[in-house]
Amino acid sequence: MRLSKFYLPTLKETPAEAEVVSHKLLLRAGMIRKLTAGIYSYLPAGLRTLNKISQIVREEMDNAGALEILMPTVQPADLWKETGRWDFYGKELLRMKDRHDRDYCLGPTHEEVVTDLLRREVRSYKQMPLNVYQIQTKFRDEIRPRFGLMRGREFLMKDAYSFDINEEGADKSYKAMYDAYMAIFTRLGLDFRPVEADSGSIGGSFSHEFMIIADTGEDTIAICENCTYAANLEKAEVVYAKKECVKKEVTQTEEVLTPDTHTIAELCTFLECAPEKTIKTLLFNVDGEAVAALIRGDRELNEIKLKNFLNATELEFANKAEVETWTNAPTGFAGPKNLSVSKIIADNELLLDTDYITGANKKDTHLLHIDLERDCTITAYTDLRVITEDDSCPRCGGAISLKKGIEAGHVFKLGTKYSKCMNAAYLDENGKEQTIIMGCYGIGISRLIAASIEQNHDEHGIIFPPQIAPFEIALLNLTPKDEKTSEKAEEIYTLLQGLGIEVLYDDTTERAGVKFNNADLLGLPMQILVGAKSLDNGIIEVKNRKTGEKNELKIDNLRENILNWRDTVILSWKKS
Repeated sequence: MRLSKFYLPTLKETPAEAEVVSHKLLLRAGMIRKLTAGIYSYLPAGLRTLNKISQIVREEMDNAGALEILMPTVQPADLWKETGRWDFYGKELLRMKDRHDRDYCLGPTHEEVVTDLLRREVRSYKQMPLNVYQIQTKFRDEIRPRFGLMRGREFLMKDAYSFDINEEGADKSYKAMYDAYMAIFTRLGLDFRPVEADSGSIGGSFSHEFMIIADTGEDTIAICENCTYAANLEKAEVVYAKKECVKKEVTQTEEVLTPDTHTIAELCTFLECAPEKTIKTLLFNVDGEAVAALIRGDRELNEIKLKNFLNATELEFANKAEVETWTNAPTGFAGPKNLSVSKIIADNELLLDTDYITGANKKDTHLLHIDLERDCTITAYTDLRVITEDDSCPRCGGAISLKKGIEAGHVFKLGTKYSKCMNAAYLDENGKEQTIIMGCYGIGISRLIAASIEQNHDEHGIIFPPQIAPFEIALLNLTPKDEKTSEKAEEIYTLLQGLGIEVLYDDTTERAGVKFNNADLLGLPMQILVGAKSLDNGIIEVKNRKTGEKNELKIDNLRENILNWRDTVILSWKKS
């Protein structure tokens, strides 16, 4: 492709709206343009990369035995009401009415639609296992779309759905998709980790996220330095050494005045105590029920763990009026003794000690010498807190490190969550009706462009892996007014096209410095530089965009020289 005929509107300055590296570079390199908040148009270079990622995903899905289909974007509310998600999904679901006043939504995902499709067609155990997938635009009305393609409202997604007759078959389907995802992210040249994850609004009993390691990632993941364990922070388990709390006589509780000490930090300063000797009492409205969660004062509550333990649909912090009603005190003085709530759930770590300090459910007052077993009615103990780097791996006991990641894929074992409520059933070999067991598997294809750039860039611009770059080679005619140079550049352009190599030929009359900057900005993995001076010496210059290494290739036997150099550049990516 000749640059003079290609639409590549690069920018010298970074738009003020861009926050992260990928967003800045995608805009500057002329790959995307913003239409409105969280919604982008793909320009020719951006679309080429999007299509290449889609093709890799498509090939691996096909290799895993999945069958490609395409389902509607607009979905009727009736299907979502069957599963109960019409109300549960929340404001991210963009709802609308047609001219007949019937409710619809723009699909954020397709569990309902695909279940409806297959329940109409699949009636026998002989028709399964079955796995179908699509690559399609989705819409989620994010409250704060940001970071360009990393968290947009409209995005391109691959979503697949498996249908099996039993748990054993569902496990095999899950493993096949897990392996396919491993192959996809490896082929994309990404540094990634599959991590145990919470299933969220999709539901199901088991799931893994595929996280792209990047400092700008929105998610934090816990990774064992010794084994393969990795988990999203919401899912990461906290384990303790198997030891019992040393039983000791604890003095009867004592009230102490603590004026204007609403936080743990203020309390510890006032009482000159360590934060690990305090308990935070956090109050929630859980599906209309008053619930308290207890954790050590220096720890952070994992709300997802609490929500999952209670099997709750809605979990919200208590408002000011609820706090005052349940505690008879203003915010900041709640404690587990004589607390007017339905349930008190305590973190396991609190079992390892006693003689705590808590709120007294009384203004400007705390209690000393709290023994949870003696003084409080605890409904249950469970793992409630966020893991830290001071904790050990729940699998092998190794050291834990916390890293930032970008969620780019998610696989779910759904079980019968959708098939049961939508009556997706089949007849087994005995003619008895059984419920289909499902799985669901998504990849954010447009997000993968941003994720790749977050991992592969420098101060000059993008550094695309060869397999997803818009073009493989940037051919730069550095002295376009020189007839000899232009002839040689045209010859090389024709040669590369004949070899089936995708090349972007900068045949414009811009200065050499501008051409260098634009080539580095777009990040094509290889550059061929054709100038009058080098040609006089019987050579052309070439550059590996990833390493910055420059070499000289002799014009004699140019075809073989270019191919050998190209193989070397591609190999440098495979080794990294």
